[in-house]
Amino acid sequence: MKLVMAVVQDKDSNRLVDALNEKKFKATKLSSTGGFLKEGNTTLMIGCEDEQVDDALAIIRDNCSQREQMVSPVSPMGGNADSYIPRPINVEVGGATVFVLPVEAFHQF
Repeated sequence: MKLVMAVVQDKDSNRLVDALNEKKFKATKLSSTGGFLKEGNTTLMIGCEDEQVDDALAIIRDNCSQREQMVSPVSPMGGNADSYIPRPINVEVGGATVFVLPVEAFHQF
């Protein structure tokens, strides 16, 4: 058994959960934050059998697209100047970061 953990952009999460449900995958949805833009993400925990991992990864790949987004300047006042952006720039966002972990035991009470 495996635990597939997928960190996706909030904009992709509902479409991905619907696609996973359609293929009978059960997922637990968690709110998360991080990355360069410090925007909200969704982390999905998907438990599946070893032979289902490739199908789960294909669903994630098909529903979490990368795209460009314009990022406006953010003032470093009161914060860390390390991530200061002096002018609007296009950055690539979206896609998914996926971890596949072995599951030693699974219990449902």
